[in-house]
Amino acid sequence: MNALKAARVATFTYFALNGFLLGLWLVHIPTVEDRTGISHAELGRLLLLLGLGAFIGMRLGGKFTDRVGVKLVVPLAGVVCSVTAFLPGAAVNQWTLGAALLIFGIGNGLIDVSMNAHAVVVERHYQRPVMSAFHATWSLGGVAAALTGARTLSWELSPATTLGAAAVLGVVISLVTARFLLDEKESQHATEQTGKRKAPRRIWIMAVLALLVMLSEGAANDWSVLHLQDVLDASPQIAALAYGAFATTMTVGRLLADRVTAKIGPMAVLRWGSAIGAAGIATAALSPWIWLALVGWAIAGIGLSGTVPQLFSAAGHAEPGAAAANVSRVAGLGYLGVLAGPAVIGWLTHLVPLNIAFLLPVALCLIAALSAGVLRTDAAEEKVTA
Repeated sequence: MNALKAARVATFTYFALNGFLLGLWLVHIPTVEDRTGISHAELGRLLLLLGLGAFIGMRLGGKFTDRVGVKLVVPLAGVVCSVTAFLPGAAVNQWTLGAALLIFGIGNGLIDVSMNAHAVVVERHYQRPVMSAFHATWSLGGVAAALTGARTLSWELSPATTLGAAAVLGVVISLVTARFLLDEKESQHATEQTGKRKAPRRIWIMAVLALLVMLSEGAANDWSVLHLQDVLDASPQIAALAYGAFATTMTVGRLLADRVTAKIGPMAVLRWGSAIGAAGIATAALSPWIWLALVGWAIAGIGLSGTVPQLFSAAGHAEPGAAAANVSRVAGLGYLGVLAGPAVIGWLTHLVPLNIAFLLPVALCLIAALSAGVLRTDAAEEKVTA
C-alpha cells in the first residue's frame, strides 16, 4: 500500500473512531440518565453542553491545526476524544455529567475539525472527490457502536466499563494510525503556488448553508419517528423505520456521492441534493399514508447525503494555509444547526401540527439549493497539485 492509500485508510479509521465513540455514548444515554437520577428535561439541557463543547473544540482546533499541522493534531485529538468519552459513563450526578459532556464535546470538536482537515489534504492529493466516503464511514462507526452497545448492555456492563474499554481502544488506534497520516504542510506549500485566496464572506455563506442543511438533517433524525407515530398513527415498530430509512439512504448516498460529484461537480450535488431533500421531506410531511411517508424520508436521506461533505470540502480548499480554520467555521455553524433543528421543530409544534412544521426544513433546503452557486469555481481555481 502506497503512502497516499495508507493515508486515506487512516482517515477512514479516524472518522469511524469518532462515529463509534459518539455513538457509544448515545446508546448509553438512558442508562446514564437513570444512574445520575436526572429527568428528561435536565438531560436535554445537559446535552446542550455537549454541543457547546463541540463548538468550542472546533473553533480552537481549527487555528491550532493550521498552525501545527494535521499529522500531529489528528492523533492528539483522537486521544483526547477517546479519553474524554469515558467521562460521561463515570458521572454520578447532574454536575459531574454536565462537566463530562462539556469536556467530551471539546474532544469531539477537536477531532471533527482536524480529521476533516486531513481529509481535505488527502483529497488534494487524489485530485478527485473523496470527502463523502469519509462521512459515510463516520455513520458506519455509529452503527458499530449501536451493535456493540446492545451487546454490552445485554451483558449488564456499566457505562463506565464499556466507555472505558472504548477509550483504551481509541487511544491505541489513534497512536498506531498516526504514522500513516500525511504532512499537511507539503500539500499546503503546493497549493500556495496555484491557489487563489478567497474572501471570508464566501466561507461564511458556506457556513450558513451548512446550518440550513444540517438543521434539516437534525429535524429528520429527531422527529421522523414521532411524525409517523403521532401524525399517521403508526405502531412504534413501524415508526422506527422512518429513522432507519433516512439513516440508511444517507449512508448509502455518501458512499456513492464521491463518484457523482466527480461527474457533475459539487455545485450540482449541493443544488440537486438539497432540492431532492426538500422533496423527500415534503412528501413525508404531507403524505396521508405510512408507506409513502417512509419513502419520503428515504428520499430525503439520499438527497441530503452528499450536501454537507461538499461544503466541508469546498471550505477546506478555499484558502491555502487556512483549511482547518475554514472547516471549523462551516462545521461549527452546521453543528449548531443540528442542535437547533429539533428545538425549532419542537417550538413550532406549539403553533402548528408536526407535519406542517416540517415545511420549515423544506424551505431551508430550497434556500440551500438556490444558493448552491457559492460552490462555483473556475477550472484554474480547482486545479490542485499533489
